[in-house]
Amino acid sequence: MSCEGDTSRGRPLVSIIVPVYNGERYLAEAIESALAQTYRPIEIIVVDDGSTDRTADVARTFSETVRYYYQPNSGSGAARNTGIQKARGSFLAFIDADDLWVKEKLSLQMPALESETALDMVFGYVSHFYSPDMDEGMRKKVVCPTETLRGYHAGTLLIRRDTFLRVGLFDPVLQCGEFLDWSFRAKEKGLKELMLPDVVMKRRIHSSNMGVLKRNTRTGNTHADYVRVLRSSLDRKRNKDVGLTMPEATG
Repeated sequence: MSCEGDTSRGRPLVSIIVPVYNGERYLAEAIESALAQTYRPIEIIVVDDGSTDRTADVARTFSETVRYYYQPNSGSGAARNTGIQKARGSFLAFIDADDLWVKEKLSLQMPALESETALDMVFGYVSHFYSPDMDEGMRKKVVCPTETLRGYHAGTLLIRRDTFLRVGLFDPVLQCGEFLDWSFRAKEKGLKELMLPDVVMKRRIHSSNMGVLKRNTRTGNTHADYVRVLRSSLDRKRNKDVGLTMPEATG
């Protein structure tokens, strides 16, 4: 089901994918920030990555405007991939279940992509905020940036679906760093990007996302995942360089 209005006629559909694991506390706010977008038409796809809390109940309260899917716990990369496979839009966007979009996020980004056909993807800036449920003692332990930052983050991305698939899906094996891995592959493909100067996402700082947030229950070393991402990127670059310098075979 897509959320359309009188101003949506003739505009391309944007599929908004929300991966979530045990996100009952913040999911409703994330969905509401997506529903509040001034751009139409949109569809919102929530992929529940094996939650054991009331995530499903929260998602189903939006059943008239949100499509909900459940999968066994497989990691956020796999959840995003499920959302992509279910998406019907020609553009893709992502929001984590604990973050918020500004209501103009898509309205700011779509004109950039539509006006420049050579542009492949658009990002924007991020502001950070302490979650209201975070106590003072915990706030003293966690730094919340006061300045806005360039948002090379899945939550700020808007991209054409065909372009995304040219790079490929997220690596479902990675427990974290799946967007970093994807962005390395996008750069290797030569995708052209634009960083808008506008804040498009508000990132929530809360007790569960200190350091690297693991979005599933499977055991794993998050540091090892980042090492793997960097090593894979270096290996691809090395193999490409070797291929470029190999002499042509002679008959």
